[in-house]
Amino acid sequence: MSLVHDTRLSRLVSKIPVLANAKKISALGGGLTNINYKVETENDIYVMRVSDSKSSLLGINRDNERMNTARAHEAGVGAALIGSLQEESVLVISWINATTLHANDFKSNPLLLKRVAASLRMLHAGPAFEGNFHFPAIRKNYLNIVLANKYFVPEQYMELAPKISELEHAIAADPEKPVPCNNDLLAENFMDDGNKIWIIDYEYSGQNEASFEIGNFISESFLGDELLTVLCDAYWQKHDPRKIARAAAWSMIARFGWVMWASIQEAVSPIRFDFRSWGMKKWNSVLPELTGDRYQNVLEILNNKSNE
Repeated sequence: MSLVHDTRLSRLVSKIPVLANAKKISALGGGLTNINYKVETENDIYVMRVSDSKSSLLGINRDNERMNTARAHEAGVGAALIGSLQEESVLVISWINATTLHANDFKSNPLLLKRVAASLRMLHAGPAFEGNFHFPAIRKNYLNIVLANKYFVPEQYMELAPKISELEHAIAADPEKPVPCNNDLLAENFMDDGNKIWIIDYEYSGQNEASFEIGNFISESFLGDELLTVLCDAYWQKHDPRKIARAAAWSMIARFGWVMWASIQEAVSPIRFDFRSWGMKKWNSVLPELTGDRYQNVLEILNNKSNE
């Protein structure tokens, strides 16, 4: 964390009454579509998120982010919304005194996933979110942007797209009831205060199905089938092979779609980050699944109603 001395940042801080007497501003790491700052005042500590206007290409609705951040707090798992500058894509939230989690934490301590399941259930039972997050439509929009602009597309990507569509069709044939979802659960979007696991960052939030939330989280951290089963069992409070297969299908769909997200970010993002490598890590993990037995096994379970 480093101290920040920036004229534009000082101007933004001065516009937010609760931050007006800030005595220290430090940069926080982690954001791929925004830059986060820790702002310390005489009375409290806050997080200020400053987003790039080009993030609208990624389907991010900043109004929904602001409203859903407040609703996640109502649900009991999110930081409080303190203030915002809507025209400048700035959001201020309360500081959570907790430890940021990482993928290795879940790998070394799978019991954390049971606590994650409890927090997800709280979020999903909370106030409905603004907007809908329908990933099949979103990932197709990403692909259209990439193709129209001749951005990077991995070899074999287009020829495997029909397999993804088939998974999406099987999922759509038996939909889950939409619930308020974060939809972007990197391991680092969980914070553990010792009693509760908090969930932060609601850029992509909207109504969606819980199985996407679960499958996408597992895929973001590359946690594998064993931990996917642990999380599904804890979330649904029973062992259900169809729910596990559904989350596994979303995991494949998500990784496939986020590859195009990375291609767009590589081309337009002002943030210094190796988006190509980030996207290829997802591509290299989903490719053998789509071309091997796993794809067919998941699809068969989804299509076999007798497993219900």
